[in-house]
Amino acid sequence: MTPPSRTPPGAGAGGGRDAAHAAAAHAARESFARLVAVLAARTGDLALAEDALADAFAAALERWPSSGIPDNPEGWLITVARNRQRDVWKSAAARTSTPLGEADGAAEDPFEAIDPLRIPDRRLELCFTCAHPAIDPAARTPLILQAVLGFDAAHIAAAYAVPTATMAQRLTRAKRRIARARIPFVVPDRRDLPERLPAVLEAVYGCSAITWRDDADSLAGEARHLAVTLARLLDREPEAWALAALVTLSLARPRSGPYVPLEEQSPATWDAELIDEGEAHLRRAAALRGPAAPGRFELEAAIQAVHLDRRRTGAVDWAALRTLYSALLSVAPSLGARVAAAAVVGRTDGAPAGLAALPPGGESFQPWWATRADLLRRAGRTGEAELAYSRAIELARDPEVRAFLEARRAEVRST
Repeated sequence: MTPPSRTPPGAGAGGGRDAAHAAAAHAARESFARLVAVLAARTGDLALAEDALADAFAAALERWPSSGIPDNPEGWLITVARNRQRDVWKSAAARTSTPLGEADGAAEDPFEAIDPLRIPDRRLELCFTCAHPAIDPAARTPLILQAVLGFDAAHIAAAYAVPTATMAQRLTRAKRRIARARIPFVVPDRRDLPERLPAVLEAVYGCSAITWRDDADSLAGEARHLAVTLARLLDREPEAWALAALVTLSLARPRSGPYVPLEEQSPATWDAELIDEGEAHLRRAAALRGPAAPGRFELEAAIQAVHLDRRRTGAVDWAALRTLYSALLSVAPSLGARVAAAAVVGRTDGAPAGLAALPPGGESFQPWWATRADLLRRAGRTGEAELAYSRAIELARDPEVRAFLEARRAEVRST
């Protein structure tokens, strides 16, 4: 039975087509990963779920311009995708090549229980499935970023500094492994969490970092939703609550419009409600941790909290930030953390000390050049600062960040 439509058939070929494409694009942006999770949860075949849903979107673009946009686009898409999965499952090839055909009671239709009008959010189950020990550790977080959070192989490859083809092969192998090993789509019990949780937390954190300039209603907001949902689900995992704090606090700052460094932003532009919520998550993480040393996400959230505390004190506590970065470098000495720590040293001990603290090997890392340029500017070495700003501008992907750096370079040139 065809669902009722919002757009009446024959309401204008051009207008109907534009509206249908807009509705399909909105559903893909907002729901693709969630629908994949629902479809894959019944079969264990992630690749088949993605292919079936892609076919459903193709059918939508073909049918919706003339038949109208369904009242429940997600339900329409899940129904078409489910039927596509069922066709594959029932084929002779599928019976001999997929886990479904080998399962006990294969005559039972695994798609029958999917209710297209009530689609649950199965993404956290899919997160933990992608982090299963049977999956190559190098592919776990990238697979979550693609299958659950919707990033394509090219974006993930860029984040990991590997060729797109290499990343695509890793992802394909991981999906095949899920299907062949019949890895269940469940949140594991506490005995299995220590091995799986880091990849899940890292993926949600990665989504937040990649989309930090996006609107809160887009993927940046999705990262916060997943982080908070994960923390509540696990309840007593301090690093899960710390990640919820970090993602929430990062969203409290302005993300769109001209780029302004955090220490130069007006606290009046910050979201006080999100700050309060993030600080509450951070306090819960610290309470659950007890006397143990804080983890990476708690330290990063604490760094954000110190910056945002300027709304109360009127000044940045650079000494506290240096202490926190020292602790962070002992836990997670990433290049980004070392560069940020060098910037803080430049504030506490002077620009020359900050330059000396910059780690080697950052010559292809845009924040390294931006930090070096700022430290050189503060040290009065304007000629070198101009060159560093130029390199940072070349490497900048965000046009607003590029515009900010160009303005700073112009200031240096004029002195």
